[in-house]
Amino acid sequence: MELIPAIDLKDGRCVRLYQGDFAQATVYGDDPVAMARRWADLGATRLHVVDLDGAKSGRPVNTDAILGIVRALKIPVQLGGGLRREEDIVAALAMGVERVILGTAAVEHADLVARMAARFGDQIIVGVDARNGLVATDGWTSTADVRATDLVDRVAALGVRRVIYTDISRDGTLTEPNFAALAELIRPGGPAIIASGGIAVTEHLLRLAKTGAEAAIVGKALYTGAIDLEQALAAL
Repeated sequence: MELIPAIDLKDGRCVRLYQGDFAQATVYGDDPVAMARRWADLGATRLHVVDLDGAKSGRPVNTDAILGIVRALKIPVQLGGGLRREEDIVAALAMGVERVILGTAAVEHADLVARMAARFGDQIIVGVDARNGLVATDGWTSTADVRATDLVDRVAALGVRRVIYTDISRDGTLTEPNFAALAELIRPGGPAIIASGGIAVTEHLLRLAKTGAEAAIVGKALYTGAIDLEQALAAL
């Protein structure tokens, strides 16, 4: 199982939110490129970047910081946040981002997701962010009347082969992942599932690996030191 460090960008800085609440943001660095290099130097094989301002506004915002990260690293970068138009998706990939993550677009514009999946294949990921089993959109500020399990089935039918599942109530809490919800999504023949939210200790990563998750995204636990990246990679 791949371990993917996360960098969340707000106002050009590296932050972590508590349960997706923009009012509860902790700043962990003013230099996203330096932070990205840090994780790469410690052995990360991929980086997960989210444009939080973009997710809230519906269009890319922290483009300069993202471009700086992509140019500075030799490892691939996957990007989410505000990618709801075809031209923005194409621009992100042209910038050098390896994978783009569609969240709100997957709920509101199934035709766009289908076109992008057909055109770009594995470069398209859908982010399924759930609160009490229902999908959240618009930077987690709205809740759609769609169950997470149903959305995964829906996007799989559109040709999406990889899904990031985040339980918002666990995100940034350093409690534990929602193992039960993840287990519902990992099915033979279904899309690969990347786990996110609540990962606090290396034992959580080992348990996720046993469930069949393809990868796990870790944010706050790395920034606080609760998980040592080199030791966790060695354990996996």
